[in-house]
Amino acid sequence: MSTLKRKLRRGLKQTGDAVAGALAVGFLRALRGVNPDRMADIGGAVMRTIGPLFRENKIARDQLTAAFPEKTPAEIEKILAGTWDNIGHMGAEFAHLDRLWDFDADNPKKDGRIQLNDADIERFRTLLNDGKPALIFAAHLANWELPAICAATYKLDSAVLYRRPNIKRLNDWITETRSATMGELISTGLDAPMKISQALERGAHVGMLVDQYYVRGVEVTFFGRKTRANPLIARLAQHFDCPIHGTRIIRLPGNRFRAELTDEIQPVRDADGKVDIAGTMQQIITVIEGWVREYPEQWLWQHRRWRPEDDAPTS
Repeated sequence: MSTLKRKLRRGLKQTGDAVAGALAVGFLRALRGVNPDRMADIGGAVMRTIGPLFRENKIARDQLTAAFPEKTPAEIEKILAGTWDNIGHMGAEFAHLDRLWDFDADNPKKDGRIQLNDADIERFRTLLNDGKPALIFAAHLANWELPAICAATYKLDSAVLYRRPNIKRLNDWITETRSATMGELISTGLDAPMKISQALERGAHVGMLVDQYYVRGVEVTFFGRKTRANPLIARLAQHFDCPIHGTRIIRLPGNRFRAELTDEIQPVRDADGKVDIAGTMQQIITVIEGWVREYPEQWLWQHRRWRPEDDAPTS
């Protein structure tokens, strides 16, 4: 390809990204003027309608069928429709991130959008007051942005690992929105491990999503099939010897949510007492599998979690 053609293609891509970013940001800003509950319901209905037109619909269906061989085709289709509904709700809710978390720590029984039970409140208070760093894992369930908002709202020193969108204008808006509602934001990249280490050294609580496929990851079994998981959280636990917890959001009827925090997840250790990376990641993935089995329609099945080179069935 000639230099001129490369420059032209690069220029067209930059222009296209700029236009797409401006449209996306304009749309999200417009959504802020609409009642969040109404907009979330509309978003869910829209995605139930158009979601099946995307190629990701087949990916999700195939993965659901393999994960739940005992379910009928009708049951699989019902779950699949629910996954698109959740994506639609999530997209609409993103425009209102700073307005969603309404849990009142001083009046936990007050009826609101967010629910926590007494045990989860107590676990959260322990994290807040124990003076220790911690590692918090989450999955793409329900609205997976909310746990980080909870931490920042109640002044828990926290840092969140996130993947930066490719479109600059959209990334700038998302970063600005998240920065106003979350703790420190650490973008995935070459310097991410160093920034995470610095956060843990100061006693922060570092959160990350761990349920996506990672090509250079350790082998784990998920729904009876081999796949690969990013071992970063287990490596950090090995190095810093700090507690590991899991957190999830459950979507409830009426555009409400329940937030949960697990007890400390004890890492798997070898004969010398050192954290076993692969064993600990399997333990974490097993927790996530339990969450997904409980509410399969709230997980992001559209992401390709298994690859042909990894997913030979395990006995």
